[in-house]
Amino acid sequence: MSIVSAMLTSAEALKAYDKALTVTQNNVVNASTPGYSRQSISLQAEKFDPFSGSTGGVVAGAMRSARDDYAEQAVWRQTNLLGQSSQDVNSLSALQNNFDISGNSGIPSALNSLLQAFSAWGQTPTDTNARQTVLEQAQHLASAFQDTANGLNQATQDTNQQIQQTVDHVNQAIAQLAQYNSQIMAGDHNDAGLDAQVHNTLEELSQFVDFTAMKQTDGTYTILLDGQKPLLVESDQYKLTFDLELPTNPPPTYASGPPTAHIRASDGEDVTSNVTTGQLGSLLNTRNSILASYIGDAYHAGDLNSMAKQFADRVNQILTMGSSTDPAVTSGGTALFKYGPGDDTNVARSLVVNPKATPATLIPADPASQVVNGIPLALSQLANPTGSGDKIDGKSYTEFYGDMASRTGYGLSAAKSRQQVQQSSVAQAQNLRQQNSGVNLDEEAMTLVQYQRAYEANSRMITVLNSLTQTVIDLLR
Repeated sequence: MSIVSAMLTSAEALKAYDKALTVTQNNVVNASTPGYSRQSISLQAEKFDPFSGSTGGVVAGAMRSARDDYAEQAVWRQTNLLGQSSQDVNSLSALQNNFDISGNSGIPSALNSLLQAFSAWGQTPTDTNARQTVLEQAQHLASAFQDTANGLNQATQDTNQQIQQTVDHVNQAIAQLAQYNSQIMAGDHNDAGLDAQVHNTLEELSQFVDFTAMKQTDGTYTILLDGQKPLLVESDQYKLTFDLELPTNPPPTYASGPPTAHIRASDGEDVTSNVTTGQLGSLLNTRNSILASYIGDAYHAGDLNSMAKQFADRVNQILTMGSSTDPAVTSGGTALFKYGPGDDTNVARSLVVNPKATPATLIPADPASQVVNGIPLALSQLANPTGSGDKIDGKSYTEFYGDMASRTGYGLSAAKSRQQVQQSSVAQAQNLRQQNSGVNLDEEAMTLVQYQRAYEANSRMITVLNSLTQTVIDLLR
């Protein structure tokens, strides 16, 4: 091997080590960059055969990414479930504020006070003050139903707004990915920084919806909602939209009931059933299932409305059976409650005390039993009912409300447990990803020292060869 060939070989080695050192330096400075994956460059030995003139040496190969697609998908999956459980906690926490199972306020307190007023009226059936107390407590109960219904309706509106915001977040993330795809198609498919931005955006998207991300041969990503409906193909985005609509098949039972939330693809297809996880899936479940179970929808009156209607109807039924022992009073008792207009999904919100009800129209005598206080006694029995007519779904009104309110409490407790589990699962998935494809500063430091020593050795080789060359030149002179 000639001195010149040796110098050229050493120079090529310096170029290879310089590239390797640059990659290592880039890894170190991007160690904390979201979405960044460790890069490496391979060193390839050239053919060495001094008898055939092959001088050997080393050259830099292609740059490789340590990104592990399975580790990425594991992080997305756990982040998606964490987004769902966290949104469940937020939604149910807000919803729980509308219910008080302690009995100190709201419907349970007002219901208990009215039942006690019925009992007190039964002890003094002719007392005007006792009858006035019944009217006052009835007004408190009607107001409690109205307040709860209005609170749930406000929660519905808030949820609608959050669904729209979440759909906007999804569309914005897809729009950003479309821009990245455009850059990749323009020739930036080997840009480690762009790759980090793509995967950071995909991780953000995973908290909102479940998706499948497929990397194409040209380096772009195709995004499918729930693995089915396209959201992104190359640089073409397919936006989601949100709307509220009453279902038509089968025809709605309650035409005035709250509409159902729908997510539609860009072609108008209803893809609500494809969105079951992530923040958007949680919000849809809260809107279309949990809230609907209380305030109703196209096919159900809702438990709050059912309770308000059945209690009001039963109280009115008992009161209107009353007859006065005073011969001057020939009419029967007057209904205590009114509700409407609208169908049964509007009962709780519209429940009021009948304006025609006065202390004088509250007649205590029961014509069937000829008991002078039979009506208030029958009303007071609603606190501990024995007959099916005084119950709702086989339970007392207090028990029914307790079961209705406790659903939110149980759901919130379960959501908090899931949230804690998912926080640990996300941390574990991220740690595994970091081990597989993240930047380890200790390893990078060792690599840096290794390449630096090789660089220095080749530099010294070139210095020696330069000195030898000068010596030879001097000898020739």
